[in-house]
Amino acid sequence: QLQASGGGLVQAGGSLTLSCAASGDTFRSYTMAWFRQAPGKEREFVAAFGMSGNRKYTDPVKGRFTISRDNSKKMVYLQMDSLKPEDTAVYYCGATTVVWGRVAEENFYRYWGQGTQVTVSS
Repeated sequence: QLQASGGGLVQAGGSLTLSCAASGDTFRSYTMAWFRQAPGKEREFVAAFGMSGNRKYTDPVKGRFTISRDNSKKMVYLQMDSLKPEDTAVYYCGATTVVWGRVAEENFYRYWGQGTQVTVSS
């Protein structure tokens, strides 16, 4: 089970940190990721942090967002800096065991958090 938090309203250029708390004993075995869904759009991949420490980002957030995880606390984070209005969306954390090459594909995610709203004003 995943529980996302940390969303809110922020001005363009500001920062937010999202958190995702996981339960269960196999957290280390999962690749953890963040997706987002803007109004009227499909859910899209944002960032992933693999079991081996590798990370992947979608191009629009590279250099602005940082994904991290703390296996001892069963937590995954998304530090979002230099936020833009186009980052406005509901952000979801997910967990998967899919091969690294397919971590951007939401159909392979086994668990999802409930979503947290991020709104960036211009």
